[in-house]
Amino acid sequence: MSPLAHSAEDPSPAAHSGAPDSRSQLFNNSTAQHYRRSVADGVDRIADKISGTERPFTGVTVDDLTPTVAGIDLEQPLHDPAAALDELEEVYLRDAVYFHHPRYLAHLNCPVVIPALVGEAVLSAVNSSLDTWDQSAGGTLIERRLIDWTARRIGLGERADGIFTSGGTQSNLQAMLLARDEACRKALARENIPDASAPGATTPVRRTDILPRLRILASQVGHFSIEKAATLLGLGAEAVIAVPCGPDKRMRADALAAELARCEAEGLIPMAVVATAGTTDFGSIDPLPEIADLCARHDTWMHVDAAYGCGLLVSRRRALLDGIERADSVTVDYHKSFFQPVSSSAVLVRDHATLRHVTYHADYLNPARMAERRIPNQVDKSIQTTRRFDALKLWLTLRTMGADGIGELFDEVVDRAADAWRILNDDPRFEVVVEPQLSTLVFRYLPHTDDRDPVLSDEVNLHAREALFASGDAIVAGTVVDGRHYLKFTLLNPETTLADIATVLDLIAEHAGAYLAARPEPALSAAS
Repeated sequence: MSPLAHSAEDPSPAAHSGAPDSRSQLFNNSTAQHYRRSVADGVDRIADKISGTERPFTGVTVDDLTPTVAGIDLEQPLHDPAAALDELEEVYLRDAVYFHHPRYLAHLNCPVVIPALVGEAVLSAVNSSLDTWDQSAGGTLIERRLIDWTARRIGLGERADGIFTSGGTQSNLQAMLLARDEACRKALARENIPDASAPGATTPVRRTDILPRLRILASQVGHFSIEKAATLLGLGAEAVIAVPCGPDKRMRADALAAELARCEAEGLIPMAVVATAGTTDFGSIDPLPEIADLCARHDTWMHVDAAYGCGLLVSRRRALLDGIERADSVTVDYHKSFFQPVSSSAVLVRDHATLRHVTYHADYLNPARMAERRIPNQVDKSIQTTRRFDALKLWLTLRTMGADGIGELFDEVVDRAADAWRILNDDPRFEVVVEPQLSTLVFRYLPHTDDRDPVLSDEVNLHAREALFASGDAIVAGTVVDGRHYLKFTLLNPETTLADIATVLDLIAEHAGAYLAARPEPALSAAS
């Protein structure tokens, strides 16, 4: 008897032991009904949870929740989908932070639209991998079409291209990688030094000899991922030069011009200028046309981090992005201002040829002959290999709602932020830093004391934020401005009303007031 025949006649011991058949959990043609029931049960749980959620958070602490999660014995499965969902309620759903709630006002987390959730369900089930054509077919073409659509919205031109990524940090990293390698190529060409990395080169000079001279110029309130990218790319965080901003928290073009001139005078190479279209703290948009002029004058790569501000591409405020069309690369995060579930991001480039810096061929995956035959393997332009079909979520959103529908939602939150700024600016309890361009407000509670002690102000605002979070009634973020602690609203939910904002401000004032009332009275001096 052959081994195969013996296996068929002699099932595994598990089949006799009464243990559940693991094959029944594989998603395939024979388990479609099981899949339908299981997913429906999960969807019902989430729908019930969302419809009944009255606060964005329960206020659970790390110490409270850790024993619950640690107490789960992962070596003893429940063998019951309903029981697993019941358990999930205890370890996750009950205490999750719910971004859909109108009083979640903290980070750049948006509520998500239903067509994108449908897309998430589809892409997870089919589980396409977007690295090669023979793993994704139509998924490849959909992603490429959406990159073309976004590039046209930006105005990058006919040679533009790009790739979906996991988020803005990865997009910025890839953009800086391209800028680094382009800067090295240009520097070697200007100095008539053959690139020793090229086949047949004999000179001892290599691109690595250029790296210590490279500099990235970015706004002093830009995203930390630029420093992280510089470190990962072998430049070191010290290669990033922080360009001063004005009172409006936008990069000063005159300061950038001075830094570019200083770099050149010192024999340094300005590898890239990173302009921001929507800073994380302030939502400020750097002066893109002036920055583009300076980059052109100095032959420097211009990158625009529009992870937050990309919603303006479908907004009636599109003019705020004027100048972005002159960028060499652009980061967009659809999972911020396009109301998509995480993750959904992309990096786009003006010239598709620059993507060659991330192109590597493997005989087992994407041999060079495929490129010669014009077979579109997306791994040829990505720093990832296996990638989810995240583009499907945006595709279904556009096909269901349209770009204008997304833009209307984003415009609502920007309008709301403008109204909230007026409320804050007129409220003597608070000090607001800058009038927003997008939907972020940075402010602080002002203790009404005679000396306006800055340390006391820090303590009060830190306490108010922590107490509010612990209550679960609302969630706000915090940041530091000029060494002092501030609070921050990030509005991305069109369902958030001015009444919600006014209520949260009152809650902040109540927590701050309680902290001040509980302080011991300062001791009187002997002289008094």
